Amino acid sequence: MTQRSTACSTHIDSRRTFLKTAGAAVAGSFFAPAILGADDKAGTKPPLVGEDAFQYEVTHGWGGTPKHIKWGETHGVCVDEAGLIYIKHRSRAKTPLDAIVVFDADGKFVRSFGKEYHGGGHGIDVRKEGNEEFLYLSDVKHGIVAKTSLTGEVVWKIGRPAAPAHYQDAKQRYSPTNIAFAPDGGFYVGDGYGSHYIHKYTSDGKPEFFWGGSGTEAGKMKTPHGMWLDTRDGTPKIAVCDRANHRLQYFSLDGKHLGFVNTVSFPADIDIQGDIMLVSDLHARVTLFDKQNQVITHLGYDQDWTNRVLDGFKIRTQPEQWEAGRFVHPHDACFDQAGNIFVTEWVSTGRISKLKKVS
Repeated sequence: MTQRSTACSTHIDSRRTFLKTAGAAVAGSFFAPAILGADDKAGTKPPLVGEDAFQYEVTHGWGGTPKHIKWGETHGVCVDEAGLIYIKHRSRAKTPLDAIVVFDADGKFVRSFGKEYHGGGHGIDVRKEGNEEFLYLSDVKHGIVAKTSLTGEVVWKIGRPAAPAHYQDAKQRYSPTNIAFAPDGGFYVGDGYGSHYIHKYTSDGKPEFFWGGSGTEAGKMKTPHGMWLDTRDGTPKIAVCDRANHRLQYFSLDGKHLGFVNTVSFPADIDIQGDIMLVSDLHARVTLFDKQNQVITHLGYDQDWTNRVLDGFKIRTQPEQWEAGRFVHPHDACFDQAGNIFVTEWVSTGRISKLKKVS
């Protein structure tokens, strides 16, 4: 099983709040691994990030975008069994553009589709069911979740939930951000930009139950933005990016709170390969965790750079200020079969980075 995750600025905490969180982390178990290859004066070598067995060669601006696509904020990424990379972006162009763009492993354009999701592009995940793979799409503008073929043919679409009762109020926003897959063939939908509930559906899209709501206490969330089925210890559970609460929150498959992981800053989405959990963090870094959810390394992390990124969020619209080997606002990230990492960022021009594993 393979899974991958309006404006995020609505949910960004103040710089002061972040610096307090990040400062405490740095003082504890966190540290800023150096960017290797920094002495390449001519800039001919891609920078390396990470350390020990987790070093990656970084290529920013990966993928040859066709002329008919003008990147908006690149929100989601997933990889299918054939190694094709699917990017979901949110364009602000007046004329609808395809929201999903597909590349091969070398970054060559393959196809695009999904004009109906224009302006709402967000989460995208791929799942194999029997002998066929399907995309699961989250649309924050139109308030829908859709299941499609790998070329965009719609299997079903699900709109606004009927429960809890407050969804019956037209003023209550419903804005699904990402999906996690259940072992029984069903799936979970996070209303990350709406009422902060998580909804469980059957495999054919029928509602089963829900939990959550806005709050800071255990079981409550503020922006359940991305989710993932975590089976690394043998017991399936749902890991949720409880983003505005600066934590990951774990739940049983029936929605009971299990625990927290606090060594994150502003987590956006999750991917897992083997024993390694990958968390894209909107606060300028990508983090790898081991099986015990201990930090292995923060890829691209530097506190001074993070301070610049969070100072009014101006840099997200200033590509000329971006530094090689640094991230601005990672919104999603996923592994391919070879252990390489693709990162998509919430920046005005869109950006895809490929992190090629070198150790």
